[in-house]
Amino acid sequence: MGIRFSISSQPSKPSLDELPESCVAVMMEYMDPPQICKLASLNRTFRSASAADFVWESKLPPNYNALINKIFDGTFPSYLGKRWLYKILCSVNTFDGGTKKVWLDRSMGKLCLCISAKGLSITGIDDRRYWNYISTEESRFTSVAYLQQTWWFEVDGEVEFPFPSGTYSLFFRIHLGKASKRFGRRVCNTEYVHGWDIKPVRFQLWTSDGQYGSSQCFLKGAGKWCYYHAGDFVVEDGNVSTKVKFSMTQIDCTHTKGGLCLDSVFVYPSEFTKVKEFLNYS
Repeated sequence: MGIRFSISSQPSKPSLDELPESCVAVMMEYMDPPQICKLASLNRTFRSASAADFVWESKLPPNYNALINKIFDGTFPSYLGKRWLYKILCSVNTFDGGTKKVWLDRSMGKLCLCISAKGLSITGIDDRRYWNYISTEESRFTSVAYLQQTWWFEVDGEVEFPFPSGTYSLFFRIHLGKASKRFGRRVCNTEYVHGWDIKPVRFQLWTSDGQYGSSQCFLKGAGKWCYYHAGDFVVEDGNVSTKVKFSMTQIDCTHTKGGLCLDSVFVYPSEFTKVKEFLNYS
């Protein structure tokens, strides 16, 4: 009697490791950056695929070379891959003497820009009887312009920047009252808040190609930061810098107004108003 061997073999189950790296990279090209980053942690194949330049080329703004030249003034290393370029542009980058900050939104890859109060032209800012700068942790720039009281309120500013093509909205970030910390808790002094409910404040913007936008409203909501919408503008060619001028005024001299903190001016893609609740105050 011979010896019989019984060999039972089952086919091995396919695994993600068997997927070709090139196929994974093509798949990632159609994903959002957060999804790519999550998949990159699965295994070595996905991690390598996520580093492919063409994957991140599609996430970068089409005019990213113009952005690099503007933000880094020609000092950006050319040997970095597109993934690192995307990561650096998503970081908050400061330029123009520290008065402006720009970054790409990590989830949508859209450009955002803000201008500090020190980068604006504020009527009477040098007269300490009316205005002064105060330090705060509630600002990206660590300080805001605080108005004690004035008859003539006027703030002007401008920015020239290679915005990627699209529609943008401009906002003033304002706070009624002076916030501070006491025993580790946030408190707000609204003693000097007055005059903003008598006549509306007017917001305006102009662009170098002839666009104009305006709005007006009463300031309200003491004790919290509010974003007041000045207007929208459209950029057709991202490789050409667009100059935007803007203002915020309340120049009715029949009454005084005061108790206001001016933090900065923000430029966001207009589509953010649908997903960022804090932009829908005014």
